[in-house]
Amino acid sequence: DLSREEWTPDPGAGKLPQKEVSMAESRRKHSDEFKREAVRLTYEPGRSVAAVASDLGIDRSLLQRWRVQMRPDDVAEAVARTGKPRTTSDEIQHLRRELARVTEEREILKKALAFFAKHRG
Repeated sequence: DLSREEWTPDPGAGKLPQKEVSMAESRRKHSDEFKREAVRLTYEPGRSVAAVASDLGIDRSLLQRWRVQMRPDDVAEAVARTGKPRTTSDEIQHLRRELARVTEEREILKKALAFFAKHRG
């Protein structure tokens, strides 16, 4: 008869020594482009954060954190690159940015006109 100690396998027997891996080393790195595209997918009609995360093989909480951290311009840029039609709110946001840019350009031109008119001679 074998005693219990003799037939109980050693948990470490037959295993290769494992290298200790820090948490930072075990994390996958995702490019900014991947993050933007993942966030963009969550804004498509009928797509939930959980479904997109599952499809991409990432944790739902990670994708949710990217959504919170992502600037609206980054998402709008990703949508614009895909050629998908913008929603009404995206279009309004785009037009407001364009209006601000054009208004700033007009102010610069006014100042340039005043400067040259003053120094005309």
